[in-house]
This record gives sequence, structure tokens and C-alpha cells, in this order.
Amino acid sequence: MSNKFEGKFALITGAGSGIGQSTALKLAEQGAHIVIVDLDIDAANNTLKMIQNLGAIASVYQCNVANNAQVKEVVGQILKNNTIDILVNNAGIAHVGNLENTTEEDLDRIYNVNVKGAYNMMSAVIGSMKERKSGVILNLASIAASVGIEDRFAYSMSKGAVLTMTYSVARDYINDGIRCNCISPGRVHTPFVDNFIEKNYPDNQEEVFAKLSKSQPIGRMGKVEEIAALISYLCSDDAAFITGSNFPIDGGFVTLNN
Repeated sequence: MSNKFEGKFALITGAGSGIGQSTALKLAEQGAHIVIVDLDIDAANNTLKMIQNLGAIASVYQCNVANNAQVKEVVGQILKNNTIDILVNNAGIAHVGNLENTTEEDLDRIYNVNVKGAYNMMSAVIGSMKERKSGVILNLASIAASVGIEDRFAYSMSKGAVLTMTYSVARDYINDGIRCNCISPGRVHTPFVDNFIEKNYPDNQEEVFAKLSKSQPIGRMGKVEEIAALISYLCSDDAAFITGSNFPIDGGFVTLNN
């Protein structure tokens, strides 16, 4: 346990699994009080237990980040007694498909969670951060925001929006003591990847996993702990001079594949 985030409240969306859970554990180990926000209450409570087992403090709120009213209510409850010093917009969903096989419903679903969800959370916390002249926002974009990825039309749209929202917020609130950055992971080994392979390639799971791993020049997928380490740095005072930036963490995908 370290005290890098001692006294800080860090709200992490989608903290019930994957990158969100690993980030919650990383910041908890460094002294933060973790506010777990997730639609899946069972997954959220599992993360809560893991944090408590570390001897750290956390609280759980069930919330659909795509629902503006729910987000305002949850954030309002948190702010009654505590601050939100750090917001990590991690909650997101994926979609596989090009323009022709992306329905309007697909597009709306991705937009509502990945774009509107990030907007809802940022708009709910920004006022309190402005009042305190302090705050850090870290958004999860993707390599799909910067380069063309096959069959990721809706997902790329959403992550491109996250990237440019990050730039706008960083610019608009730089004089309010608020830093806003984003990271752009490549393929990361999460439960989502395992479930996707199991569902779509049940007969050759190992082969598909190996192929996906090799799509990164470094030869493997990222680890959730590696993503969490970068998030931890960018949310800390060690990164006090960094705002309005996008950090690829992709095993060389963006630069070495071109």
C-alpha cells in the first residue's frame, strides 16, 4: 500500500470487471477511496470485496451511465458527503460490423453507452471540480479513434467522439485546475475477449486467441494491470503537467503497423 492517492475519491465506471476493476484495485492500493459505479451490481460487489481484502475503502453505486437522470442522482448522492477528485470513464460496450451491417439500433446503443455515458459522467462532476479548482478526468478511448479498424464502424465512431471530447474538456477547463486526458488501448486480454472468442469461435478458440494476440507488433495482448498502471500515473500528481493528451498503449499497433 502506498499513499499516492491518500484522501482522494476516485469514481470509476465499469469497475466490476476488466480494466475498470484492475484500475480500481490499483488506485485502492495507492490510498484512494474507490467509488465503484457499474450496471452489474454483483460484479461491482465482487470488486468491492477485493478492495476490502486489500484493507482499502470503497463504495458501490449501481448505475446505467447512459441514463442521464440516474447519473445525476448517483453523483448527487456521492457529492452530498464527499468529493469526486478523479473520474475514470471506463464503462463501454463494443460492436462488430461495418456500415452496411450496423443497424440504427446498433449505432444508438453504442452511442448511448460510450459517448453519452462519458458525457453524462463528465457533466455531472464538472461543476464540483470547478468549485474546488481541482480535478482529474481520464477517459478510455481506443486505437480505433485514430486508425481504421476493420468491422468496427460504430465502435470507432464512439471512441473518436471520446477522444475529441477529451480535447474539448481539457481546453475549456484548463484554467479551473482540471486536467483531462485519455488513453487508447490496443487489444487487451479481458473477460470480454474470452467471451467473444468462446461465443463466435467455439471450435478453434486457441487459434483465434493466438491470431488476435499477434495483431499487436509486440506479439501479445495487453494486460489489464498494464492499462491500470498508465491510468494511475495520469491520475496522479506525477502527471500534473499533462492535460489534453491521448496516450496509445497498444504494443506498437498504431505506429508499427503503418
